[in-house]
Amino acid sequence: MSSETSAAKTPDEVEKSSQLETYDEKLGLDTLDTSDGDAALQLVGARATAHFSEEYNRKLRRKLDLVIPTISAAVYFCQYLDKTSLNYASVMGLPIVGQNYNLVSMAFYLGYLFWEFPTVYISQKLRLAKYLGGNIVVWGIILMLHASTNNFGAFFALRFLLGMCESCVSPCLILIISMFYKKDEQAQRISWFYVMNGLTQVFGGFVAYGITFDNGKVLAPYKIIYILLGALAIVIGIVVLIWLPDSPVNASMLTREERIAALERVRNDQGGTENKKFKKDQVVEALTDPRTWLVVFSTILTCIPNGALSNFSNIIIESFGYTSKQTLILSTPAGFIASAMVIFCGWYSDKKGERMIPVVFALIPTIVASAILIGLNGSSNKGVLLFAVYIIGTFSSALSTIYAYNASNTSGHTKKVTINAMTMATFSIGNIIGTEIFQPKDAPAYIPGKTAIMVLMIVQLFVSLLLRWINVRLNRKRKAQLEEEKARRGWTDDDVQRERERHAFADLTDRQNIFFIYTC
Repeated sequence: MSSETSAAKTPDEVEKSSQLETYDEKLGLDTLDTSDGDAALQLVGARATAHFSEEYNRKLRRKLDLVIPTISAAVYFCQYLDKTSLNYASVMGLPIVGQNYNLVSMAFYLGYLFWEFPTVYISQKLRLAKYLGGNIVVWGIILMLHASTNNFGAFFALRFLLGMCESCVSPCLILIISMFYKKDEQAQRISWFYVMNGLTQVFGGFVAYGITFDNGKVLAPYKIIYILLGALAIVIGIVVLIWLPDSPVNASMLTREERIAALERVRNDQGGTENKKFKKDQVVEALTDPRTWLVVFSTILTCIPNGALSNFSNIIIESFGYTSKQTLILSTPAGFIASAMVIFCGWYSDKKGERMIPVVFALIPTIVASAILIGLNGSSNKGVLLFAVYIIGTFSSALSTIYAYNASNTSGHTKKVTINAMTMATFSIGNIIGTEIFQPKDAPAYIPGKTAIMVLMIVQLFVSLLLRWINVRLNRKRKAQLEEEKARRGWTDDDVQRERERHAFADLTDRQNIFFIYTC
């Protein structure tokens, strides 16, 4: 525009023009700076120049599915088995009992909490999968060292270090899934690795049962399980180091054309890929976003029961009058039921474009089970009590859906890692609290702990519905905002698509990017 035309503007027109420029800058329009954008820009640029058929993308997704969810599942299988090894050891002759057992249970989550924020920001600077693989190898060594002592202090220290090493797992896997998969694919892929939480309960129960037949002359049964699980972790860590890709930009399993296609597949979702630069403003946005704190609250509500039941479920079953060997076998059906709920919620979440409704589905059986265990306490009806134990763990799939919620509803790499760190930090806080709600003085019924679980799940129902309502409201406002921009600028649908492509890998947050759509 010429200076003459500019000079001819009235004061009101100048003020309005200034307001619109500020508005454009706020939305990332016209003034969009891609110099700090994602690494993906180096490969595909700000505009989509390559287009791939649906058939090509389906084949590419199948290729990704053979590697990423498979290795992620192996990692999660190993992690959950290692984390809950104390639960098996508790009925296999572990000499640490009473309040010391509670403290050792807590030590894992103290280490997890202590190292969560450092580990996610370190992982942002490094090759994501390589950092993850290195941590897995180290924790395998630490787990094997559990067999070298039966001293409370040493056990506490080893569990603390184990928690530190395992604190990077979920944030790393969530980031990898969000980089390679579209929003309507993420919940299902996360469920494919999170389902290992339930399956490890089955596998671990049978392995621990078999080990109990050892006479213990060479090694105590609980020491054997630590050596076996530690060795398994080392093997899986090596697999991650060699085969798990860090991001679509440098995935060695893909050709250059496939890497470009992988990035173009997720461009319209506006979720971005990796960015090595730490951005303070994105941390501030994460901390000032009300949804962040609702996710944090939701996580802690879910993880208090998790911390309790992951360490005390076998003790509860044993309190019904079963032997240690019977307890290990009888605990396995709960793993199948929890796994089925995880798979169902992941499928439903992507199929219907929902995140919070599946959480509600997962919580209801846990509420019912808690009520049964409280109401029938002391009953001779072992079948009903066992049924309650089997369905009480369905709530665990809520955490899988929360992971998917974070992956689908957060943009800006530093904001992503910050929210993931906050989620996992509260995961550890919840589990720390959970180890203390089943107190030795309340044994064997643990009525206060079971009551706490029921109340927490009821509160979680309302928090989940509130999160859903907020996202629905944000999407309505975002749609109206975009329509207003289209009218003001005279944009066609092609213009909107051009701008959407330009914003995709600029490392904008979900608040900054007018084209970002939230998943409810």
